Amino acid sequence: MSDLSAFSLEGKRIVVTGANTGIGQGIAVSIARAGGTVVGVGRSAMDETAGIIAGLGGSFSEARCDLGDHAAAQAMLDELWDKSGPIDGLVNNAGIISRGDAVDFSEADWDSVIDVNLKSLFFLCQTFGRRVFAEPGRRGKVVNIASMLSFQGGIRVASYTAAKHGVVGVTRILANEWAAKGINVNAIAPGYIETNNTAILRADPDRSASILARIPAGRWGGPEDIGDTAVFMLARASDYMHGAIVPVDGGWLAR
Repeated sequence: MSDLSAFSLEGKRIVVTGANTGIGQGIAVSIARAGGTVVGVGRSAMDETAGIIAGLGGSFSEARCDLGDHAAAQAMLDELWDKSGPIDGLVNNAGIISRGDAVDFSEADWDSVIDVNLKSLFFLCQTFGRRVFAEPGRRGKVVNIASMLSFQGGIRVASYTAAKHGVVGVTRILANEWAAKGINVNAIAPGYIETNNTAILRADPDRSASILARIPAGRWGGPEDIGDTAVFMLARASDYMHGAIVPVDGGWLAR
């Protein structure tokens, strides 16, 4: 009989930002399937995610927070720790995007994306690290959600591309500082995933066909593809992984 305990999240409490839909929801559901307790964080209600996890017999709670305010995000994580006990893993998934030509891109569009996608991500990691290190012998896992635009430039998404390049840098520097102290910091770079954010692309026959033509797997990914990878990164099986940026893209980058 095979022993899959190294992939189990039983007894683990994991915070997932942006768990209301799409990739964040997929991650939350996969964590619940692996036995973990999920705390979803975001500005909007996460009733659908809660219902799916309840149907699996899993445990889910939510914390409302505007992740554009890094101080509020840090205070939220501290409050979760103080009121409900230690957190074993942090998944920084929440993100927004603004589109516009670089010559017209506004400072407001720049700042709003950087604040959510990179600044709060770093300071949530910082708070998590401080709390883990305050308890001798405690370990923790951080999984940041990067992007194909962590490696490519994209078009008309200046702040998003900058933020996702930054996520890779933050993941690597924190891994360098924390690997020997009991915290694993890694990242997932999703490819083209079936979410609300890609609905417009999938509805455009020409654009969808051109995207699929480049994906060796021949299909769009599902949120569960990212979720199951996150489970591995949060579980004991990945204990010797530090600073890895793992593309889950159907082979997009290999093309």
